[in-house]
Amino acid sequence: MSATARAGAGRPAPKRTGEPVTSARDEVLARIRSALSDDTPDQSVPRGYRQGRADSAGDLDLFARRVIDYHATVTFMAPDQLPEGIAARLDENRVGRLVAPDGLPAGWTADLRATVLTDTPPLSVTELDAADGTLTTCAVAVAETGTIVLDAGAGQGRRALTLIPDYHLVVVRADQVVATVPDAVALLAVAGPARPLTWISGPSATSDIELNRVEGVHGPRTLDVLVVRADA
Repeated sequence: MSATARAGAGRPAPKRTGEPVTSARDEVLARIRSALSDDTPDQSVPRGYRQGRADSAGDLDLFARRVIDYHATVTFMAPDQLPEGIAARLDENRVGRLVAPDGLPAGWTADLRATVLTDTPPLSVTELDAADGTLTTCAVAVAETGTIVLDAGAGQGRRALTLIPDYHLVVVRADQVVATVPDAVALLAVAGPARPLTWISGPSATSDIELNRVEGVHGPRTLDVLVVRADA
Protein backbone atom coordinates (compact mmCIF):
# COMPACT_ATOMS: atom_id res chain seq x y z
CA MET A 1 0.00 0.00 0.00
CA SER A 2 1.38 3.40 -0.91
CA ALA A 3 2.06 6.15 1.58
CA THR A 4 -0.73 8.17 0.03
CA ALA A 5 -3.26 5.35 0.49
CA ARG A 6 -2.15 4.83 4.09
CA ALA A 7 -2.59 8.50 4.83
CA GLY A 8 -6.20 8.44 3.61
CA ALA A 9 -7.19 5.25 5.41
CA GLY A 10 -9.91 5.70 8.06
CA ARG A 11 -11.01 9.09 6.85
CA PRO A 12 -14.72 9.56 5.93
CA ALA A 13 -15.47 10.03 2.29
CA PRO A 14 -16.02 13.65 1.40
CA LYS A 15 -19.68 14.75 1.13
CA ARG A 16 -21.02 15.47 -2.29
CA THR A 17 -22.19 19.00 -2.54
CA GLY A 18 -25.86 19.61 -3.42
CA GLU A 19 -27.09 16.16 -2.25
CA PRO A 20 -28.88 15.97 1.18
CA VAL A 21 -27.71 13.25 3.53
CA THR A 22 -30.64 11.17 4.85
CA SER A 23 -30.80 8.29 7.26
CA ALA A 24 -33.30 5.46 7.55
CA ARG A 25 -34.86 7.32 10.48
CA ASP A 26 -35.37 10.44 8.39
CA GLU A 27 -37.00 8.38 5.67
CA VAL A 28 -39.39 6.68 8.11
CA LEU A 29 -40.40 9.99 9.69
CA ALA A 30 -40.93 11.50 6.26
CA ARG A 31 -43.27 8.67 5.32
CA ILE A 32 -45.21 9.10 8.57
CA ARG A 33 -45.59 12.82 7.97
CA SER A 34 -46.79 12.11 4.46
CA ALA A 35 -49.36 9.60 5.71
CA LEU A 36 -50.67 12.02 8.33
CA SER A 37 -50.96 14.94 5.98
CA ASP A 38 -54.21 13.77 4.40
CA ASP A 39 -56.32 16.89 4.07
CA THR A 40 -59.39 15.08 2.77
CA PRO A 41 -62.43 16.54 4.56
CA ASP A 42 -64.49 14.26 6.78
CA GLN A 43 -67.53 12.75 5.13
CA SER A 44 -70.90 12.76 6.84
CA VAL A 45 -72.19 9.19 7.19
CA PRO A 46 -75.97 8.85 6.82
CA ARG A 47 -77.52 6.86 9.65
CA GLY A 48 -80.69 5.11 8.60
CA TYR A 49 -81.69 3.25 11.74
CA ARG A 50 -84.36 0.59 11.43
CA GLN A 51 -87.56 1.80 13.05
CA GLY A 52 -89.67 -0.46 15.22
CA ARG A 53 -93.31 -1.21 14.71
CA ALA A 54 -95.90 1.07 16.29
CA ASP A 55 -97.56 -1.30 18.78
CA SER A 56 -97.70 0.24 22.24
CA ALA A 57 -99.56 -2.61 23.92
CA GLY A 58 -97.34 -5.24 22.32
CA ASP A 59 -94.20 -3.32 23.24
CA LEU A 60 -95.24 -3.12 26.89
CA ASP A 61 -95.98 -6.83 27.09
CA LEU A 62 -92.68 -7.72 25.41
CA PHE A 63 -90.78 -5.33 27.66
CA ALA A 64 -92.28 -6.93 30.77
CA ARG A 65 -91.42 -10.44 29.56
CA ARG A 66 -87.84 -9.48 28.79
CA VAL A 67 -87.36 -7.81 32.19
CA ILE A 68 -88.76 -10.87 33.96
CA ASP A 69 -86.35 -13.05 31.96
CA TYR A 70 -83.55 -11.17 33.74
CA HIS A 71 -85.03 -12.23 37.10
CA ALA A 72 -86.28 -8.72 37.81
CA THR A 73 -89.78 -7.76 39.00
CA VAL A 74 -92.37 -5.87 36.93
CA THR A 75 -95.57 -4.31 38.28
CA PHE A 76 -98.12 -2.41 36.20
CA MET A 77 -100.10 0.37 37.84
CA ALA A 78 -102.10 3.52 37.13
CA PRO A 79 -100.59 6.97 37.78
CA ASP A 80 -102.71 7.57 40.88
CA GLN A 81 -101.50 4.26 42.36
CA LEU A 82 -97.83 5.15 42.04
CA PRO A 83 -97.09 6.69 45.49
CA GLU A 84 -98.77 3.77 47.23
CA GLY A 85 -97.08 1.30 44.89
CA ILE A 86 -93.64 2.77 45.57
CA ALA A 87 -94.18 2.56 49.32
CA ALA A 88 -95.36 -1.05 49.05
CA ARG A 89 -92.36 -2.17 47.00
CA LEU A 90 -89.92 -0.45 49.36
CA ASP A 91 -91.56 -2.00 52.41
CA GLU A 92 -91.57 -5.47 50.85
CA ASN A 93 -87.87 -5.20 50.08
CA ARG A 94 -87.09 -3.78 53.55
CA VAL A 95 -85.60 -0.54 52.31
CA GLY A 96 -84.96 1.60 55.39
CA ARG A 97 -82.59 4.14 53.81
CA LEU A 98 -83.53 5.29 50.32
CA VAL A 99 -81.42 7.39 47.95
CA ALA A 100 -83.58 9.91 46.06
CA PRO A 101 -81.99 11.78 43.12
CA ASP A 102 -82.85 15.41 42.45
CA GLY A 103 -85.93 15.88 40.29
CA LEU A 104 -88.15 13.11 41.64
CA PRO A 105 -91.81 14.15 42.07
CA ALA A 106 -92.26 15.18 45.69
CA GLY A 107 -95.35 13.01 46.09
CA TRP A 108 -93.38 9.84 45.49
CA THR A 109 -91.36 10.15 48.70
CA ALA A 110 -93.60 12.29 50.94
CA ASP A 111 -95.17 9.48 52.99
CA LEU A 112 -92.51 6.79 52.97
CA ARG A 113 -91.45 4.92 56.08
CA ALA A 114 -87.90 4.85 54.76
CA THR A 115 -85.41 7.59 55.53
CA VAL A 116 -84.90 9.55 52.30
CA LEU A 117 -81.32 10.54 51.45
CA THR A 118 -80.97 13.35 48.93
CA ASP A 119 -77.87 13.64 46.76
CA THR A 120 -77.34 17.38 47.30
CA PRO A 121 -74.54 17.75 48.27
CA PRO A 122 -73.38 14.48 46.68
CA LEU A 123 -73.44 11.48 48.97
CA SER A 124 -70.12 9.77 49.60
CA VAL A 125 -69.39 6.22 48.49
CA THR A 126 -69.63 5.14 52.13
CA GLU A 127 -73.08 6.73 52.47
CA LEU A 128 -74.27 5.14 49.24
CA ASP A 129 -72.98 1.76 50.34
CA ALA A 130 -74.88 2.12 53.62
CA ALA A 131 -78.15 2.89 51.80
CA ASP A 132 -80.62 0.06 51.17
CA GLY A 133 -81.82 1.19 47.77
CA THR A 134 -82.40 3.85 45.15
CA LEU A 135 -85.56 5.18 43.49
CA THR A 136 -85.26 6.68 40.00
CA THR A 137 -87.09 7.54 36.84
CA CYS A 138 -85.59 6.69 33.43
CA ALA A 139 -85.00 8.25 30.02
CA VAL A 140 -86.27 5.43 27.79
CA ALA A 141 -86.84 1.67 27.84
CA VAL A 142 -86.44 -0.93 25.08
CA ALA A 143 -89.03 -3.65 24.56
CA GLU A 144 -86.99 -6.11 22.48
CA THR A 145 -84.16 -6.29 25.03
CA GLY A 146 -85.87 -5.39 28.31
CA THR A 147 -83.32 -2.62 28.77
CA ILE A 148 -83.82 0.56 30.80
CA VAL A 149 -81.67 3.57 29.98
CA LEU A 150 -80.74 6.38 32.37
CA ASP A 151 -79.16 9.59 31.05
CA ALA A 152 -78.62 11.51 34.32
CA GLY A 153 -81.75 13.57 33.70
CA ALA A 154 -84.29 14.70 36.30
CA GLY A 155 -85.08 11.96 38.79
CA GLN A 156 -82.21 9.75 37.60
CA GLY A 157 -79.12 11.22 39.22
CA ARG A 158 -75.50 10.34 38.66
CA ARG A 159 -74.40 6.84 37.77
CA ALA A 160 -73.10 5.90 41.22
CA LEU A 161 -76.60 6.16 42.71
CA THR A 162 -77.76 3.09 40.78
CA LEU A 163 -74.52 1.10 40.88
CA ILE A 164 -73.69 1.04 44.59
CA PRO A 165 -76.94 0.49 46.57
CA ASP A 166 -78.18 -3.09 46.61
CA TYR A 167 -81.75 -2.40 45.41
CA HIS A 168 -82.98 -0.28 42.49
CA LEU A 169 -86.63 0.69 42.08
CA VAL A 170 -87.20 2.38 38.72
CA VAL A 171 -90.39 3.97 37.41
CA VAL A 172 -91.02 3.60 33.67
CA ARG A 173 -93.88 5.43 31.97
CA ALA A 174 -95.66 3.46 29.26
CA ASP A 175 -94.90 6.15 26.69
CA GLN A 176 -91.17 5.74 27.37
CA VAL A 177 -91.10 2.16 26.09
CA VAL A 178 -89.95 1.87 22.46
CA ALA A 179 -89.67 -1.22 20.29
CA THR A 180 -85.97 -1.41 19.42
CA VAL A 181 -82.54 -0.19 20.46
CA PRO A 182 -82.26 2.10 17.38
CA ASP A 183 -85.55 3.72 18.44
CA ALA A 184 -84.04 4.37 21.87
CA VAL A 185 -80.80 5.75 20.41
CA ALA A 186 -82.77 8.16 18.24
CA LEU A 187 -84.65 9.50 21.26
CA LEU A 188 -81.51 9.80 23.35
CA ALA A 189 -79.77 11.73 20.58
CA VAL A 190 -82.42 14.44 20.84
CA ALA A 191 -81.36 15.12 24.46
CA GLY A 192 -77.76 15.52 23.36
CA PRO A 193 -74.80 13.18 22.79
CA ALA A 194 -72.83 14.38 25.82
CA ARG A 195 -75.07 12.82 28.50
CA PRO A 196 -73.67 9.84 30.45
CA LEU A 197 -75.81 6.81 29.62
CA THR A 198 -76.40 3.80 31.86
CA TRP A 199 -78.01 0.81 30.10
CA ILE A 200 -79.64 -1.55 32.59
CA SER A 201 -80.70 -5.06 31.62
CA GLY A 202 -81.72 -6.78 34.83
CA PRO A 203 -79.82 -6.89 38.13
CA SER A 204 -76.03 -6.87 38.13
CA ALA A 205 -74.51 -10.05 36.75
CA THR A 206 -71.38 -11.47 35.21
CA SER A 207 -70.38 -14.60 33.29
CA ASP A 208 -67.25 -16.70 33.33
CA ILE A 209 -65.48 -18.09 30.27
CA GLU A 210 -67.98 -20.97 30.13
CA LEU A 211 -70.88 -18.47 30.09
CA ASN A 212 -72.11 -19.48 33.54
CA ARG A 213 -74.16 -16.48 34.70
CA VAL A 214 -73.66 -15.27 38.26
CA GLU A 215 -76.01 -12.56 39.52
CA GLY A 216 -75.47 -9.97 42.22
CA VAL A 217 -71.70 -9.76 41.95
CA HIS A 218 -71.65 -5.97 41.81
CA GLY A 219 -74.16 -3.15 41.78
CA PRO A 220 -77.81 -3.74 42.64
CA ARG A 221 -78.72 -7.36 43.28
CA THR A 222 -82.41 -6.55 42.89
CA LEU A 223 -84.08 -4.60 40.06
CA ASP A 224 -87.72 -3.65 40.62
CA VAL A 225 -89.66 -2.01 37.77
CA LEU A 226 -92.94 -0.10 38.06
CA VAL A 227 -94.59 0.45 34.67
CA VAL A 228 -97.11 3.28 34.79
CA ARG A 229 -99.94 3.28 32.26
CA ALA A 230 -103.36 4.87 32.22
CA ASP A 231 -105.25 1.62 31.58
CA ALA A 232 -103.56 -0.37 34.37
